[in-house]
Amino acid sequence: MKFLLTTFTALMLFLNIDASAIASKRGKILIFSLTKSYRHKSIADGILAIKKLALANNFDVDTSENVAAFTKENLKQYQTLVFLNPTGSNVFSDEQKQALKTYINNGGGLLGIHAATDFCFEWEWYGKLIGAFFTNHPKVQQAKLISVKPKDKLMKGMPQSWLHTDEWYNFKSFNKDVTVLVKVDETSYEGGKMDNEHPIVWYHKFEGGRVFYTGLGHTEAAYSDPLFLKQLLAGLKWTMRK
Repeated sequence: MKFLLTTFTALMLFLNIDASAIASKRGKILIFSLTKSYRHKSIADGILAIKKLALANNFDVDTSENVAAFTKENLKQYQTLVFLNPTGSNVFSDEQKQALKTYINNGGGLLGIHAATDFCFEWEWYGKLIGAFFTNHPKVQQAKLISVKPKDKLMKGMPQSWLHTDEWYNFKSFNKDVTVLVKVDETSYEGGKMDNEHPIVWYHKFEGGRVFYTGLGHTEAAYSDPLFLKQLLAGLKWTMRK
């Protein structure tokens, strides 16, 4: 075994192949799921589902609930940050906020899931980045989803409309510069308060970075839903520039 490892190392050197460069080409993401208020039971399911997507698509995953991860130097290693149902306000220090801004300005990606809009309410810049802030929601129930841009590359393989059970957020401070991919039909459920112009999945390029958000992902069952996972993967690849 030692001989084989030595031979492999020698071959790598001979071919001038840097093993660390090979690893970096795989890409790496950070799943951040800190909760300072409500904690979703589905976070563990979300982490497991994303790790499975990573394994099948050749990228690596770190997880954290520690704001200390938000330094300029540490964030450089990630192609995308996944904000998986984080909650709370006044979470980051000014220095950590600047680290996130620098990361985005330098071309980083952010994928927000569900409660990523129930986070950092005090930070106007973050609201524009993620696209909106949560206001309230009715009980979990089934609703009809409608593709707004069926020909968009991030909608590949998605139906024109479909039914999904989730917790449907109403939003405020909506950033009209985002591209809406999917809206929820407010006539198909009770509790919608956006005059039936209710975006639920969107994306945009923002100050050098790429951001994808889905309002789906409250329930544990969502993370075994093939359509939800298909769109999550599309969002991941886009924000990772793959």
